[in-house]
Amino acid sequence: MNHHHPSRTILLTGASGYVGGRLLPLLEQAGYRVRCLARRPARFLGTVGPQTEVVQGDVLDLASLETALTGVHTAYYLVHSMGEGRDFEKLDRQAAETFAMACTKQGVKRIVYLGGLGNPDHQLSKHLRSRQEIGNILRTSSAAVVEFRASIIIGSGSLSFEMIRALVERLPVMICPKWVRVLAQPIAIEDVLAYLLEAATLPDDVHQIFEIGGPDQLSYGELMQLYAQQRGLRRWMIPVPFLTPYLSSLWLGLVTPLYARVGRKLVDSLRNPTLVSNNMADRVFAVRPRSTIAAILRALTNEDQQFAATRWSDALSAGSISKSWGGVRFGSRLVDSRTRTVAATAAEAFRPIQRIGGQTGWYYGDWLWRVRGFLDLLVGGVGVRRGRRHAEQIRVGDALDFWRVEAFEENRLLRLQAEMKVPGRAWLEFEVTEVDGQATIRQTAIFDPVGLFGLAYWYALYPLHQFVFAGMLRGVVAAAKSQR
Repeated sequence: MNHHHPSRTILLTGASGYVGGRLLPLLEQAGYRVRCLARRPARFLGTVGPQTEVVQGDVLDLASLETALTGVHTAYYLVHSMGEGRDFEKLDRQAAETFAMACTKQGVKRIVYLGGLGNPDHQLSKHLRSRQEIGNILRTSSAAVVEFRASIIIGSGSLSFEMIRALVERLPVMICPKWVRVLAQPIAIEDVLAYLLEAATLPDDVHQIFEIGGPDQLSYGELMQLYAQQRGLRRWMIPVPFLTPYLSSLWLGLVTPLYARVGRKLVDSLRNPTLVSNNMADRVFAVRPRSTIAAILRALTNEDQQFAATRWSDALSAGSISKSWGGVRFGSRLVDSRTRTVAATAAEAFRPIQRIGGQTGWYYGDWLWRVRGFLDLLVGGVGVRRGRRHAEQIRVGDALDFWRVEAFEENRLLRLQAEMKVPGRAWLEFEVTEVDGQATIRQTAIFDPVGLFGLAYWYALYPLHQFVFAGMLRGVVAAAKSQR
């Protein structure tokens, strides 16, 4: 029986996160009326469908939740606070209690929640215990709760996959603590999304926990070897009898994209087997999860793209990246992102960005850019002699000094890929959003280092980057103000 009702309104929380960011377009494509809850609605301008509504709110704020849940039939709860430096268990508990209360007050019929596998009768880690506690709290509401419990999610940009990929790619020899031998049941992100999407079509009286996973049960070590095989790499693993979560998290922080505090919580969770104990999901859903190898191959098809569709670190709770040239790492990438707000329209704020380079220059430290271009010429690069095709007009594929225009959306986005000689790949992106006559300019630099030399290059230039890129953004803002 088809219970699909596209006319129903769906509230999506966590739309800026890894899973929620991928679920949103699927819900839109299915024809649902989607309402996204966001602490910063401006972040979604130009990125959601025309029928999707974005409302300001916070899962810790009851009043904003009650407003957001008005008229909602199904609410997706896809938020958590693992990236917070504070007590994430307490924050998650408060948020779930507030959300359950608001759902009851507004008569929400269904809550869909994604939690974590793990036998609750065993001594679960804080993270897994909290994930399952949230499901219990949500069930105190009057809504029927469909809770999915999953193990490792395999997909480009997922937290677990980023860790595995970075370890295997960077370390030919790995010291393997006990957690590397604990069994898990990986599932592809596409299959997780298929379950979440199908949950919206269930009858209103379905109130159940569903354990979901792929057909394979294997350890993290076996998973890393599978990844290595698909990449044509040979890796040696040396087992050690113990390695504390604290030491493991510091080690992960050196060689993987994880912040130490997130790594510590994740490693603590890896001591618990996360296996599916029943096949109830197979009896209710049409989804038949793919194998681990198929999931890895699917993830790898996205890995050489400039960005994965979404990343675990997209969620604001994963930590601020507003000023972080010191080395925030997403996968193998290092990212610096900073913003400034100016009293101007999006068109006014974007105009100086559209003119950047060539005769206009880079709004700050032009002599440094010329020196960089000269050095590039000395090592066989293109330098800055190419200038730009037109002083104001721009299109994808244009050469722009020693950059190439990779993406362009008028009055919203300009992304440049570096063609100068660097030990890796680099991009510079400008994005403009406007709310109530105020334009926010986000300037983001991305670097994919190659080997230790690439990392050394990044950190050696840290003081200069901090100086030049901060000045560039100030110059863009000043140019935008001067047009008023």
